[in-house]
Amino acid sequence: MENSSVPFFSWVIFGLLLTLGSNLAPQAEAARAFFVFGDSLVDNGNNNYLATTARADAWPYGIDYPTHRATGRFSNGLNIPDLISEKIGSEPTLPYLSPELKGDKLLIGANFASAGIGILNDTGVQFINIIRIYKQLDYFQQYQQRVSQLIGPEQTQRLVNEALVLMTLGGNDFVNNYYLVPYSARSRQFALPDYVVYIISEYRKILLRLYDLGARRVLVTGTGPLGCVPAELAQHSRAGECAVELQRAAALFNPQLVQMLEGLNNQLGSHVFIAANAYEMHMDWVTNPQAFGFVTSKVACCGQGPYNGIGLCTVASNLCPNRDVYAFWDPFHPSERANRLIVQNIMTGSSKYMSPMNLSTIMELDSRV
Repeated sequence: MENSSVPFFSWVIFGLLLTLGSNLAPQAEAARAFFVFGDSLVDNGNNNYLATTARADAWPYGIDYPTHRATGRFSNGLNIPDLISEKIGSEPTLPYLSPELKGDKLLIGANFASAGIGILNDTGVQFINIIRIYKQLDYFQQYQQRVSQLIGPEQTQRLVNEALVLMTLGGNDFVNNYYLVPYSARSRQFALPDYVVYIISEYRKILLRLYDLGARRVLVTGTGPLGCVPAELAQHSRAGECAVELQRAAALFNPQLVQMLEGLNNQLGSHVFIAANAYEMHMDWVTNPQAFGFVTSKVACCGQGPYNGIGLCTVASNLCPNRDVYAFWDPFHPSERANRLIVQNIMTGSSKYMSPMNLSTIMELDSRV
């Protein structure tokens, strides 16, 4: 009898190891590389290293960040890429220009985003020195050469092909280009519907270049409700209503972006590009802030003037005591808590928010390959 109990305990231990292994496997699977491209909504500090006015490296930015210091994120705390990294079980990516991005840190991925940029090269010219989108893609190519020296070209290609990519562009092409001044060069060149067609066609070229560089799972966010941010309310709103022209721009741009992404996926024969409907995600709490625990979606936490929407968030600005009850942190950017709601929709949102699938579904599909 005693001898027969040995195999029994062996099976128990084996079963425990299997259980432990199955619990650990998803986390190991989740720690895929993550790459971020785009503007201030996703920049996590690249502009700190540049001579530019588009920066968030001074208090009160970062007031709720784990270190309570400004990092270059346009947020009171964590931004969208940080929260996606959290969800996929990875460390936050470092800015590509950070001297800390070397060795094993490179294998986590990198953030190439730069506040102020757009789809077009002339977007954000007033900020002087920013990393325009094609330069971000050049850096991505450079990144791959650096990683090849660490793990070899084949492993590098695999790391990039299996990575998750986030691309956030478009808002600045309206706010910091077409509508920047009453008679901008682009608004004289194009009627709004034609401008949208033009920037969508330019965006398509950018995404194809990203594909050529090895990206195979790309989350592409549309613009939020551009006319509803505190900066636009301060300039255009009489009674808190969203600015009509900018809302029209978003209403034209976002459906055409989804259509373009579907066309690209059909051309490539794969669901490479995933559309994240940032407009609908924002509108949920813009139209009914109280339902999401916000006291306001009109007034920025940090700023001055009407709706705290004028100028930049600085030491001299009004600052709300509880950032969690404000949907907007500064005149243009959501608070960390609003970012968490956005990322939750990216993860598990229905087809109203994510097309053709959400990030949880992507992770599940990719884990089977």
